Amino acid sequence: MASKISLHTIQLLIVFLLSVSCSKQEKTEDGVVKVNKNGIPVMMPLQEELPKLSTAFINDKKYGVSRFFEKTWSEKNDNVAFLVAKNGQIIYENYMGFANKRTGEMITKEMPLHIASVSKVLTSTAVLMLVDTKKISLNQKVNTIIENFPYPDVTIQTLLNHRSGMRNYAYFTFENGNWDKKETLTNEDIVKVMVEKEITLERPTDTGFGYCNTNYAILALIIEKVTGLKYPEAMKEMIFAPLGMTDTFVFDIAKDRDIIAPSYKGNNVEIGIDYLDGIYGDKNIYSTPRDLLKFDKARYAPFFLNSELIKKMYQGYSYESKGIRNYGLGIRMTEFEKGEPFYYHNGWWHGNTSCFINLRKEKVTIIVLSNKFTKKTYQAKKLAALFGDYPFKLDDGEE
Repeated sequence: MASKISLHTIQLLIVFLLSVSCSKQEKTEDGVVKVNKNGIPVMMPLQEELPKLSTAFINDKKYGVSRFFEKTWSEKNDNVAFLVAKNGQIIYENYMGFANKRTGEMITKEMPLHIASVSKVLTSTAVLMLVDTKKISLNQKVNTIIENFPYPDVTIQTLLNHRSGMRNYAYFTFENGNWDKKETLTNEDIVKVMVEKEITLERPTDTGFGYCNTNYAILALIIEKVTGLKYPEAMKEMIFAPLGMTDTFVFDIAKDRDIIAPSYKGNNVEIGIDYLDGIYGDKNIYSTPRDLLKFDKARYAPFFLNSELIKKMYQGYSYESKGIRNYGLGIRMTEFEKGEPFYYHNGWWHGNTSCFINLRKEKVTIIVLSNKFTKKTYQAKKLAALFGDYPFKLDDGEE
C-alpha cells in the first residue's frame, strides 16, 4: 500500500509549481531577478511586509507632517498631491486643488499628474534591471546599441550619472533652425539632429557633471533597443503592471493630450503642449503618490537588484568641484560631512513640479506633485528632520 503524501509536502509542491509557471528566474550575485517569458526583467512587489508601525509612532509623526502641510499648502488655490510613508505604510496624505480647471476635475489619490524629472528615477531603474540581467553593461558604449550615435566615448553609466558631456536637446534643436518647432520632436529625432547638424559635446565625456535631459532621452532609446518594445510598453511591462501601478502611464502626445491633467503657471494660466512633449525617459511619466510608493517599497525587495549594483546606484560620481551635492545612477544626493546621505529627485516641466525623497536608512518615502508651478514642492526636504539626523529645519523661515 502506497504511503500517504503529507500535507506539508503538497503545499511545498504547489508553491514550487506556481513559482515556475509565473516566470523563469535568472540568478544574480546574491539574489533572484524575475524575467518574463520574453526574457525581459520584471520588477516584483516586496513579498515580506516591513515592520508594522505602532499607533503611537504614526500619530506622533502624523502631527508633525500635517502641521508642515497646513503651513506650506495653506492657499485655497494650491494644487497638490502629497504623501509621507514609512516602511511602505502611509502616515499622512492630502490632495487638493484642480487637476483640470476647464472640466472641474479635482486632484484625488487616483489622479495621475506629470512627475517631470522624477521620471528619471523610474527610467534608471529599468536600465539597471537590464544591467542586472546582463542584457547590457554599465561600461558599454552607447554606439554599440544605437546605430550612428555620434559620441564614441559615451557609456550607459555616463548617461545615468550625467557625465556624458552632451548638450540639452531643448537647446540644440531650438538653435539655428535645427528643428521645425511645428513638428513634434521624438527621441529618434534627437539622434538624427545630433548627426545631421554635427552637434558637439559641451565637455569631454566623463570629465565633469552636467545635468542634461538628453541623457535620459537616450536611455529610453536604449530600453527600446534592448527590449524590442517602445518605452511606454517596456515601462508598463517591466515596472507599472507587475507593481500594480494602475494609475501610472507614459504620456503619448498623439493619444493622451485631451485626457491628461494640464499644467498651470503660478497665476493659473494653463500651459499648452509644445513640440518637446513627445520626448520621454527624462520626463513624461504621469503617476500618483500612491503608485510611486508602491515603486519605492518594491526597491527594498532582496531580489530587486544585486547588492553591488545598488551600491553603485547610491554613490556619487562627480567630485571635480567642492560641495555636498552629487548624483548617483538616477538619483540626486546631498552628502553631508556627518550623517546619512540625503537621497531625492526633484522635477519641473511646464507648470508641473515634483519631489521624490527616499530616506533609505529610515525607509521613509516623501512624495509631492503639483500641476501648478510653485517652489513649495521642493520644501518637502524639511520633513526629513522628523525621521532622521538630517540638517533641515521645519520652521517657516527656512527656505
